[in-house]
Amino acid sequence: MHRRTLLCGLLALTACGTPSPGRTPGPGSARPGDRIAGLADLPVGSGALVDTPGGGQLLLVRPADTEVRAFNPACPHQGTVVNPPAGGAIVCPTHRSEFDPATGAVTRGPAVKGLAEVAVRLAGQDVLLA
Repeated sequence: MHRRTLLCGLLALTACGTPSPGRTPGPGSARPGDRIAGLADLPVGSGALVDTPGGGQLLLVRPADTEVRAFNPACPHQGTVVNPPAGGAIVCPTHRSEFDPATGAVTRGPAVKGLAEVAVRLAGQDVLLA
């Protein structure tokens, strides 16, 4: 293995978006109806990485008062967990791919496809897996 490859790999593992310990990107084994978050934890115009009760991790985005969208936070380019939205974009910390917070669509590569959406629904003040 080349020194550069090893160094890049170590940097990616230590400094870039990694799931919470014991969590994998996506819903994990969470089932429809499982509570993912509360609206109070997600102000309008913000987003957050949240752990699911099924051992997974999702990126929740709240573009409007009555709307919450969820995405698998794994960047489609190389699987790094993306950062929550900031400055109007979701950004992958590894190669700087950017995604639209409202749709998950890729807006700047190197990723060539958007974030995978995960169905959620609102029930009162709770965000549930749909």
